Amino acid sequence: MTEQITTTNSGAPAGSDDHSLTQGTQGPILLHDHYLIEKLAQFNRERVPERIVHAKGAGAFGELVITGDVSAYTKADLLQPGKKTEMLARFSTVAGEQGSPDTWRDPRGFALKFYTEEGNYDLVGNNTPVFFIQDPIKFPDFIRSQKRLPDSGLRDHNMQWDFWTLRPESAHQVTWLMGDRGIPKTYRHMDGFGSHTYMWVNAAGERFFVKYHFKTNQGIEFLTQAEADSLAGSDPDYHRQDLFNSIAAGDFPSWSLEVQIMPYADADNYRFNPFDLTKIWSQKDYPRIKVGTMTLNRNPENFFSQIEQSSFEPSNFVPGIEPSPDKMLLGRIFAYADAHRYRIGTNYAELPVNAPKNQVNSYSKEGAMRHHYNAPSVPVYAPNSYGGPHADEAAHGNPAGWDSSGPQLRAAYVKHAEDDDFVQPGTLVREVLDDAARDRLVANIAGHASAGVSEPILERVFEYWSKVDAELGKRVEEATRAFISG
Repeated sequence: MTEQITTTNSGAPAGSDDHSLTQGTQGPILLHDHYLIEKLAQFNRERVPERIVHAKGAGAFGELVITGDVSAYTKADLLQPGKKTEMLARFSTVAGEQGSPDTWRDPRGFALKFYTEEGNYDLVGNNTPVFFIQDPIKFPDFIRSQKRLPDSGLRDHNMQWDFWTLRPESAHQVTWLMGDRGIPKTYRHMDGFGSHTYMWVNAAGERFFVKYHFKTNQGIEFLTQAEADSLAGSDPDYHRQDLFNSIAAGDFPSWSLEVQIMPYADADNYRFNPFDLTKIWSQKDYPRIKVGTMTLNRNPENFFSQIEQSSFEPSNFVPGIEPSPDKMLLGRIFAYADAHRYRIGTNYAELPVNAPKNQVNSYSKEGAMRHHYNAPSVPVYAPNSYGGPHADEAAHGNPAGWDSSGPQLRAAYVKHAEDDDFVQPGTLVREVLDDAARDRLVANIAGHASAGVSEPILERVFEYWSKVDAELGKRVEEATRAFISG
């Protein structure tokens, strides 16, 4: 059989299915990577009108109060000592559509919007510190492998394991997913993570890389697979109901915001690539620092207006917080805002739940459902001679950024000393999980892999887990074969 070559939608050969075009291996993703933009833009328009991912969710309003002092690392106003900032949180499942059960085994979205005095700051993460892939060009393919088959409309474990085993970088996240934290007891009983690496900049212009952790003050609790399956049939909105009822009863959930700080100069020689979303930073190397507390204390008054129409986008930064060379983050900076323009409308940022609290001085105009506009005396162009707003390039024109150089190329991250895809999931299995958790991990994997996964993909599943941990792989194969044989 002649090997099929991937093409763009216009039929031209695609540059790569694996790597976005960057300026050097650590450089920014280039806007003229047409195939990347085509894939992400096409992907954002596949469904109408619910979110393509994170469609089923719940949310509430609250506040972030800063009790620590990280002013040495960032000048961001919302993170200064004593600061209190209004915010919105939305929790969600990833793969399920509207109406799907809350208790499917799936990562949970952990999206936060902070209404700061310097504009909105959005932190869009998950209840896991890692993700399945390293490069945004793979994201549409990953999500499609978790969705439904085009003929039967059924979900299919076979294509999930086909994708995962062909992408060994997924092993760390799949280990989290198949473990206890793959089904949190409630949204209140899970941690949240910014997941990506971000960059903080202090008042002196010094740069630091940062990871966000939101540690639940309710304690980590989870559902067993049997409990989750039962609730999927008897109470499919279990998590949504729990969050709403808890807040209504005055039992306000809270999370401690903690961060890991990496000096800028450490990044090049750290033992793992610090910008790879499939890896964590060891807390022995970079201990967590307490910053403040996030509390949810107000339910939405209208679910559609305030939760369904809410938009979260990693492109919403404030002074003192910037992106890093994390390729997945750089791809999301384009994709999320583009998805909102399509799903909610061109002027989605004018909706009350998405609008910033500070004054907006923008030359954006017209478009569907425009309802805020400048006075007729304000020019519609810049620069102008009539007192219209103008950008302060001296203060905000040049981000601190990061250093990069090299040719334009499609390549994986530069390998660091311990960057093997199976190192960290193996450590998680052997050193973090106890015997009971390992037993449940084996049972969860075997139950999932025995449900319709065919050869030779099944053999790849066993090889995949053997690379994570030899004993785990052996046990997974034995348990899966036992499930299949009945």
